[in-house]
Amino acid sequence: MRLYIIRHAWAGDPGPQWPDDAKRPLTDDGKRRFRKVADVLGERGFAPRLVVTSPYVRARQTADILVDRLQPTPELHVLDALQCGSDLEAALRFTAARTESEIAWVGHMPDVATMTSALIGDHGAALDFSKGAVAALDFEGPPAVGAGVLRWFVTAKLLGC
Repeated sequence: MRLYIIRHAWAGDPGPQWPDDAKRPLTDDGKRRFRKVADVLGERGFAPRLVVTSPYVRARQTADILVDRLQPTPELHVLDALQCGSDLEAALRFTAARTESEIAWVGHMPDVATMTSALIGDHGAALDFSKGAVAALDFEGPPAVGAGVLRWFVTAKLLGC
């Protein structure tokens, strides 16, 4: 199975404008840039059949862009386990119960880095997930801590977005 781990795209700055951080949306530029990321990756074979996202607005908007831009259109599922302070074990249980061979998780820093590090078996790995970055991990069976192989990691800047 292939699991993609994605940090949400560029959102507005936290502060008094967003007293509830869960409601902070993507910026217009963030939406534009991540549409380009999705298009470039889609042209290169990126095709998760299921996109699982944090319920936070900025993550959900990032996931919506993937669903809108990718072909074939992936299914979308909101999972509380991917909100800030992610619950890796719950996300793994949910994913293990699915039959799709390619699944994407959309979440937040530092959680996306911590989860990726744990899944590849190096809890101390310093992974710098810039906004809109994507990691691809392969597993022989269902994803599990320490069982993943990092196949590639790409940032929007590397893709020219």
